Amino acid sequence: MERRNFLKTLLFGFFTLSLDRFHSFSSEPNSYPDLVVVTGYPPERLVDTAILALGGMKRFVSRGDTVVVKPNIAWDRTPEMAANTNPYVVAEIVKLCYEAGAKVVKVLDRSVNDPRRCYIQSGIEKLALAQGAKVIYPDEKKFKKVEIKGEFLRSWEVWTEVLEADKIINVPIAKHHSLARLTMSIKNWMGVLGGFRGLIHQRLDDSLVDIAAFMRPTLTVLDAIRILVRGGPQGGDLRDVLQTNTIIAGTDQVAVDAYGCTLFGIRPENVRYIKKAAERGLGKMDIARMRIRKLTI
Repeated sequence: MERRNFLKTLLFGFFTLSLDRFHSFSSEPNSYPDLVVVTGYPPERLVDTAILALGGMKRFVSRGDTVVVKPNIAWDRTPEMAANTNPYVVAEIVKLCYEAGAKVVKVLDRSVNDPRRCYIQSGIEKLALAQGAKVIYPDEKKFKKVEIKGEFLRSWEVWTEVLEADKIINVPIAKHHSLARLTMSIKNWMGVLGGFRGLIHQRLDDSLVDIAAFMRPTLTVLDAIRILVRGGPQGGDLRDVLQTNTIIAGTDQVAVDAYGCTLFGIRPENVRYIKKAAERGLGKMDIARMRIRKLTI
């Protein structure tokens, strides 16, 4: 009996130690990876797995927080067209925020096409509302001019809901863009800006970096369930869509975008705003120097 109890104690101790080592990945800041890349299906499980590997949503959202979830809802396209963020990805993030104790979760974007059609056609409005989100349409009266203090953008109108949020989670889709080459995390900030955004395109790369320096999200979750490899940012031809069933998540928006480039066979230094953002110290661009945890489900 004494030998049996000794073995049980030894085994239990080893098992507890193993669990402690596993959980330390999500409890010690130095153990967090720079990025988590999850492939598989369905989208909700990819999101859950990625955020758990980063420490869980409670690492990012505290009880009572007002959280803004910022997807891409720019275009009057269905999810199959890969022009907007996958609605299941958005809805799952809303769900996780509430489970972490968020007081309210707001989902918003300043659409390019008619917002009501974009919100409905994308599937985001329906699924986000089902998870309890407050889905907000753009209203020019809700943009406030603030000091960006960038190298090019000195000031601009920014959505007050974003300025007043406790936490911001950026949830872009990875896709081709005719001007910026690719649009992912950093480019997604265009949707929180008011005013005439055409002026920003005069020096697009510099402007994007200025905006990214101002925003600094709590968490970035890049939707690469379907990616648009041509014809972006609006798309419209299913032949331009590639299904990769991937989620890329991290706290460094530059690193997320740098890794996102690999899905298109593009080196991150060849996307000018990513290179500029790294040079300005906003994040890591060198994938070889990142701690990346890759998971398949």
